[in-house]
Amino acid sequence: MLDRRFSIAPMMDHTDKHFRYFMRLLTKHSVLYTEMITTGALIHGNSKQFLDFNPNEHPLAIQLGGNNPNDLAHCARMAENEGYDEINLNIGCPSDRVQNGKFGVSLMANKNLVAECVSKISANVKIPVTVKTRIGIDDNDSYEFLMEFIETVSNSGCDTFIIHARKAILEGLSPKENRNIPPLNYERVHKIKRNFPRLNVIINGGFTEIKQIKAQLAHVDGVMVGRAAYQNPFMLVEIDNLIFNDMESSITRRSVLEKYKIYMEEQIKHGVNLKNLIRHVVGLYKGQPGSRKYRQMLSCAIPENKNNIQFLEEIIESIS
Repeated sequence: MLDRRFSIAPMMDHTDKHFRYFMRLLTKHSVLYTEMITTGALIHGNSKQFLDFNPNEHPLAIQLGGNNPNDLAHCARMAENEGYDEINLNIGCPSDRVQNGKFGVSLMANKNLVAECVSKISANVKIPVTVKTRIGIDDNDSYEFLMEFIETVSNSGCDTFIIHARKAILEGLSPKENRNIPPLNYERVHKIKRNFPRLNVIINGGFTEIKQIKAQLAHVDGVMVGRAAYQNPFMLVEIDNLIFNDMESSITRRSVLEKYKIYMEEQIKHGVNLKNLIRHVVGLYKGQPGSRKYRQMLSCAIPENKNNIQFLEEIIESIS
């Protein structure tokens, strides 16, 4: 059983396998998630490329997007066969592309279809099946609406819900605005946990500090953090100590960069673009003396060094 006291959210264009490898250099115990991968991409695209991950990334969940129960079950089997630890169904993304495909957060309005999807996936895999959702959509934002959704879907075989404590507004707001403008309502998520004590309830939305995260664990089973982990990744070093009681950590920013440099060298041999590797470590020195210099050096190095990453040695020596 996965320990979900802390996890790092699936984020489009962010949580690729390189970012996840970088995260694992900072935290051994946090559950990591892929970007949302659609069933269409897995069935009709390069499934090996989409499903690829480094064994160091465990515990690792794949997030699927789709609305066809049979397709979702098929993709879930593919993911299980590749070694993923959890199947997560996206019922939270509000992007226009996702809405046009009639999946993501728009599925909140069709709880019976979500339940059918979960039931079909659960019948075809042995690993846990979880749902990531919102507290509501548009005018369907009452507690009763959320409670009925949770009750219906949980009865289909899902016992873990990751709840972004904001509703989604389907028209008039961009995905970025939907992450910030609708107000947070943590109490609604807490109430779900109180009313469904048998369920694992993970809260998501707006957490940027360890003290906030620890405070939430008095009310729910776990906390998921998204943008803060990307913008200030070194905060995760405290997670293993303060959340998972792992006192062995002696991680420094320098040691992380040195290990990631070795990973980068290997990936570049396989044709990975330098920019796609470097972009994940830009926030490593956030809030530290010299952080601006560090970012500038990375920015200048990318166009000048397509395959040679020895410039990282200079950066490591000058900033650490």
